[in-house]
Amino acid sequence: MIIVNDLKPGTAFEYNGNIYQVINVDHNKTAMRQMIIKVKVKNLRSGVINEISFTGGDKVEQAHVERKAMQYLYDDGTNLVFMDTETYDQIEIPKERLEWEMQFLKENETVQISMYESEILGVILPDKVELQIVECEQAVKGDTATSASKNAKVETGLEIKVPLFIQNGEMVIISTADGKYSGRA
Repeated sequence: MIIVNDLKPGTAFEYNGNIYQVINVDHNKTAMRQMIIKVKVKNLRSGVINEISFTGGDKVEQAHVERKAMQYLYDDGTNLVFMDTETYDQIEIPKERLEWEMQFLKENETVQISMYESEILGVILPDKVELQIVECEQAVKGDTATSASKNAKVETGLEIKVPLFIQNGEMVIISTADGKYSGRA
């Protein structure tokens, strides 16, 4: 058990049958009242972000979320298939649970899978990924009054805005937090 006063960003806990990861904690103490702790959390099963209020001293059950390195094999149409590189066991995760993550996954790439008591929660993406530009608009001469950008499509199908100097076939670095161009690879 964890006392909610001790919750920190990144901590995982179980509450009302769900598994949450703490994003932010706000302690509010006034002179005549008991401390109120507002915790901004992400539901690790559904991905929904919301806020839960606790009274100071409340307890929650700590959740031990495991991370396991697995190789992304392929998309079978309804599921994404991953393989444990040590035991060669394969797991399938429904595509609808990984809509955002699919935009950054390349076949045969190693990723972290989060698990709680053998239940697969999802894929943990690195902060940034390298992807190749497969389709890119041509730069327009004289279009440089401000930091100009153009549309481009990367090998996974993600559409991004890139600077005018980026060409087809180039490798670029993309942030997985917001899906935006971060630099050349």
